[in-house]
Amino acid sequence: MLDIISRTVFIYFVLLLIIRMMGKREISQLSPFDFVVAIMIADLAVIPLHSTGIAMWHGIVPLIILALLEVLLSYFALHSFFLRRLLDGRPQIVIRNGCILKSELRKARYNLDDLMAQLRDSGYPNVEDVEVGILETSGKLSVIPKSQKRPVTPEDLKIQTAYEGLPTVLIMDGVVFKKELAKTGLDMEWLDRRLAEAGVGAQKVFLATLNTDGRFNIVECEEKQKS
Repeated sequence: MLDIISRTVFIYFVLLLIIRMMGKREISQLSPFDFVVAIMIADLAVIPLHSTGIAMWHGIVPLIILALLEVLLSYFALHSFFLRRLLDGRPQIVIRNGCILKSELRKARYNLDDLMAQLRDSGYPNVEDVEVGILETSGKLSVIPKSQKRPVTPEDLKIQTAYEGLPTVLIMDGVVFKKELAKTGLDMEWLDRRLAEAGVGAQKVFLATLNTDGRFNIVECEEKQKS
């Protein structure tokens, strides 16, 4: 039993390291090559767990080789258009000016049910509202709507808007991020004063952010809210 537990924990951290090495692409955005590697890694990881009589390194070495192969090919693909086409394929235009290109659907072996489902998911269920529909190498449909069907923006209405940017997280789970606070040009004295005004200590703050317009927002812990 102890051997199984130790193997499971060890394989878990090895797989975690390998997945981190493979990059930050989401599972739904994996290329065919990445998908094949992921399946092989999953199968190889099970071998040392099911067969305790097999030495651990018999499963670890193939995992490391696959990880290195993935990293190397990904690196070379950054500099090679041909290799990217070979490993990932190419996007296909399946809708153009509101018309479905049946020949492209057949080439991609992509049926109408899948197409309509992705159109609904994108918020444009009517094909005639789509200027261009591109089937990406990951299988996701990118939809570019016709200009008449796009949401109205402040630019369309000639409205000037101020810069928003991202809020700066100053406190998370009761921990003060002093480096982030310093980046805003503020100090602990300012933060303590704002927390005192709100009547809460930093350790009771679940999340505190500072917007680019100077607004300080506090989300307190549930215990504080219930009291």
